Parts: sequence; C-alpha cells; structure tokens
Amino acid sequence: MPHRVLIIDDDPEILELISTDLKLSGFYTETASDGLCGLQKSQTGNYDLIILDVMMPKMDGFEVCKNLRLSAKTRDIPTILLTAKGTLEDKVTGFGSGADDYLVKPFDIQELLVRMRALLRRTTSKESCKVETLESGDLKLYPDSLEVNINDKLVKLTPTEFEILYCLMQHINQAVSLTVLLNEVWGYDSDEDVRMVRVHIGGLRNKIEPNSKYPKYLHTVTNVGYRLVPWGEE
Repeated sequence: MPHRVLIIDDDPEILELISTDLKLSGFYTETASDGLCGLQKSQTGNYDLIILDVMMPKMDGFEVCKNLRLSAKTRDIPTILLTAKGTLEDKVTGFGSGADDYLVKPFDIQELLVRMRALLRRTTSKESCKVETLESGDLKLYPDSLEVNINDKLVKLTPTEFEILYCLMQHINQAVSLTVLLNEVWGYDSDEDVRMVRVHIGGLRNKIEPNSKYPKYLHTVTNVGYRLVPWGEE
C-alpha cells in the first residue's frame, strides 16, 4: 500500500506541484488549503506523514503542528514544515511546536522526498521491532508510548527530541557524533543539517536539564557531538 500523505498549503500552485510529484513517486496524497481545514482533515484520515506550510490563513503551521501533537490520533505522525523563513528563531519555533523536519522554500522536490523517506523509514522501523524501555537512575524512556519520566514526573518531548534522547541513552556515557545522530534519528546525514540537530538539542535541554544554560547531563563534546551521562551523575 502506498504511504498516505496530507499536504497543507494555501498556495494552490505549490499544493498542486507537491501533490503531483509525490503521486509520481508512488505516494497517495490528499490536500488542504488552510491550516484549520488541514487540522480537521488530519483527524479523519489515516495519514503516514503530514507536510504543512507555516504562513497560512485561519491557523498557521506552528499552531497546526502543536494541535497535531495534542491529538492521540496524530501525535506520532511525522511532520515536515515548509516555510519561506529560514532564521534560527523560526526553526526553534518550528521544532518547538513538534515538527520533525523543516524545509525552506524554494526547495528541491528530491530533497523533500529524501527527508520524507527518512522519516517514514524511522517510523516503520520503530513499529516493526520490539524496542526496550531504557532506564538510567530516575530517567526512564518508554518507546512504545514515546513517554519520558524523570524523577516520577512525565516530561513531554516532541517525537524527534525523544528519538535523540533514545539514541543518546543507547550510547550512554559515550560521545555520539553528529553523523551518528543524523543517521540514527533522521536516516541520513548532511552538513547543512548539523544546525538542525543543535536546535533540537537545545529544546531537549530545556525540558530535561535543571538549568539548560549549564547542562548537568547532556554534554557537548567539542568537535564530535554529544554525550549523555548516567542520570544522577554530573
């Protein structure tokens, strides 16, 4: 069965272009022309991936993404934001709203396809194999529900933040390179996406560290990547 993709964009030309190219690449697509309509449609179909523009009438892409993550039906669906804005602040906002990936317009359709397939591969891989609960002191990760528990309190992470933390937990107390993170979390590595990893790491630190400005557990390893120390150690 072809993967089902929902495309949400208020520009009819872009909507038609993406939809046509994805169909030619073997995907089944449905479209929505504004954020509110797209959010409503997301609740009625069984989509494997959602692509949405940021600047849209009625409800922007950031708000749509937040609502997707609040719904049990759509919270685990991989989501790619499309936008004409490419500033670091915009990316922080996008990933903070729950987006898994971020593409700046104009973009090459092949680049979109690479990112889509990487996200779909990640989702399929997670569903096809039994993944174990990981623990370190008072930090517990539950892959089946994408939940994180720290000191007996539930911490809400975006799907990508969870995947990064899960990867670091699998290599706890070891330096994990940016290349390894990109390959294990996104399924590919690209020099231009190093900044994307750093944005996600910043969001993760904001949620799991007592003080994100002075990380106790998620350390930067200069010229390499990151290291997560066992919980309770510094």
